[in-house]
Amino acid sequence: MSSSGILNIAVQAAYNAGNIIQQESKNIGRIKVDRKGHNDYVSEVDKKAEQIIINTILKAFPDHNILGEEEGSIDNGSDFTWIIDPLDGTTNYLHGHPQYSISIAVKHQDKITYAAIFDPNRNDIYTAELGKGARLNNGRIRVSTTANLADSLLATGFPTYDMSLLDKYMPIFKEMLLSTSGQRRAGSAALDLAYVAAGMVDGFWEFNLKPWDIAAGYLLVKEAGGLVCDFNGGQEMLDSGNIIAANPKLVSPILKIIQKY
Repeated sequence: MSSSGILNIAVQAAYNAGNIIQQESKNIGRIKVDRKGHNDYVSEVDKKAEQIIINTILKAFPDHNILGEEEGSIDNGSDFTWIIDPLDGTTNYLHGHPQYSISIAVKHQDKITYAAIFDPNRNDIYTAELGKGARLNNGRIRVSTTANLADSLLATGFPTYDMSLLDKYMPIFKEMLLSTSGQRRAGSAALDLAYVAAGMVDGFWEFNLKPWDIAAGYLLVKEAGGLVCDFNGGQEMLDSGNIIAANPKLVSPILKIIQKY
């Protein structure tokens, strides 16, 4: 299969995982859950969904690499690496709170080239291909045009896995709250980034994320005309886990507040 089929396989894998996740949600009380760390849960559904995604990918591209959140890292020495989060928002899912997603990105050598984020509750698929723009379902999407931080709506995430970051986080959160028209903490970083790409929120910032939380959303925002950086203003988001994504007018004022603290 040519590389032009990669995005189709990413979408198919996301839909396949979404189907099993939604089926299993009817029996949430019976789902087996393990604790990986503080506020960090993995369910048997995460593992099932990841395996379905991996199977879908390897059927089409048996020699590609996989970097998965749960148990699915495979190094075949390929130039292509699939970065997958089978269920971003596990805590929401386990409480029946309908804000979670499947995130799949493809990295070719050192560049993220394809992205798919699926919201199975709304049946929305967000996709992007390097140099070809970003889409929600069948329509092109763009970041917002909000020009001032005071008028903006931002998404964020609390540093729930590492509470030692809370003392750093809270003064930033407070100033952001005072400087914007609102902050939203919905619980799926992948969906937050998709919303930035679609102009539903004006920007997003969060500490200490993993590559699979942000790889697909990074490309979506870039292809929708937004800017993405780390807390130094550089491009080490996948390594540091610290990310700012917003329309071009807002990245600088968000970065300025974060760098104060």
